[in-house]
Amino acid sequence: MALAGGALTAHADGDVAAGEKLFKSQCQRCHSIEQGGKDRVGPNLFGVFGATAGQRAASFEKRYSKTMKESGVVWNEETLDSYLENARVHSENRMSYAGVKDEDDREDLIACLKSAQ
Repeated sequence: MALAGGALTAHADGDVAAGEKLFKSQCQRCHSIEQGGKDRVGPNLFGVFGATAGQRAASFEKRYSKTMKESGVVWNEETLDSYLENARVHSENRMSYAGVKDEDDREDLIACLKSAQ
């Protein structure tokens, strides 16, 4: 399943520190990002960059939606940008999140996720 929407931008320009602040305010309620961090409502996102959606966190395997498990999406700058803009791009995805409409904020979040390897 291909992700639609989202600008193909140079996410290397994102600000990791700003992304960490956004992660704490918008993502941390449901996700951890520390190496070895626990799953919460959503899976731990450490090492998500370059991973296949719905396949990475064995500890979360039974909680991934079928849509995510079967999507074949590899998390990179473009797919994360699209997903962060509108998590409902996968219609049966369980993540209820309004998305990040500001492109600069998405770039910062992506830089943060990319740094957590």
